[in-house]
Amino acid sequence: MILILSDRQDDAVEMVLPKLLRRGLPVTWWDPGDFPAGGRLTATFTGDGHRAVLDTGDGSGPLDLAEVRAVWRRRPNPPAPAANVAEPSHRRHAVWQAEFLLDGAWELTPARWLPSRRDVERRAHNKIIHMARAAALGFSVPETVYTNDPFELVPAYERAGGALIAKQIESGEFTLDGADHRTYTTVLTRRHLTSRHRLGHEPVILQPYVPKAVELRVIVVGERVFAAEIDSQASRTARDDWRHYDDDRVRHAAHRLPGDLERRCADLVAALGLTYGAIDLILTPDGEYVFLEINPNGAWGFVEHRTGLPVSDAIADWLAEAESKDGS
Repeated sequence: MILILSDRQDDAVEMVLPKLLRRGLPVTWWDPGDFPAGGRLTATFTGDGHRAVLDTGDGSGPLDLAEVRAVWRRRPNPPAPAANVAEPSHRRHAVWQAEFLLDGAWELTPARWLPSRRDVERRAHNKIIHMARAAALGFSVPETVYTNDPFELVPAYERAGGALIAKQIESGEFTLDGADHRTYTTVLTRRHLTSRHRLGHEPVILQPYVPKAVELRVIVVGERVFAAEIDSQASRTARDDWRHYDDDRVRHAAHRLPGDLERRCADLVAALGLTYGAIDLILTPDGEYVFLEINPNGAWGFVEHRTGLPVSDAIADWLAEAESKDGS
């Protein structure tokens, strides 16, 4: 059995699921965001051992988690209490209890995980941790300062010759006045130096501005590596951060990495305890590949759509292979 944990509207799952079903593989797609309001999970310990059973509530019947051989933890929503639990403190308590039960049940699941179990993914997502591992593996990394000390800003700015950028420690989306927002890479000016006291309220990442020929999104699935180049410099909007999408101007294409760098990308994913990773690199005008970060569950759909690289096939292959073996 292959268990997919993700939002029911996840387009990435829709790209992989048909390829699994065509192979006749048993698949259950469930979003933990439906739990505990929807779905039932029971873990039982007896003198004969233990058993964890999940009923997703979709009519397919109970699933013994001992039968699961591969788990794709894609983009699941957090547990949500029933709508009639109105008191905020009660809702928080219900979520905490649900997460506790889920985490324990997953530990009883003898499966291989893509990209990993939640605790491993959380650790690998920490930018300090994965940059240290990348540097140890021989990636070229920019001089980087992680800090909330206002007095670090001016020295970093001067060391960078006035070409300094600031990024968030955690770059997820947030909601403001009901609308989704994302903070992008900021190129700092001298005016920012006068408000450096704001660093004391929230840590940031400071790096010299690295010149770009193109930017790269490198997708690693197990041992397979797919690299896409993003011509972010063709667009004024995307020049400092390619996530400012400008599809009319920004070209995407498959990119051939040097063999040693390709191997290093796969080694980084494995060293972090992952089976999947999305690595961001810069290729400078001088031909140097510079490591920026790795997202243990980063987006890959746009890579396949815009370059034709068969990432969904690789994910389907990995899950199918894991399902055919004994869990580990």
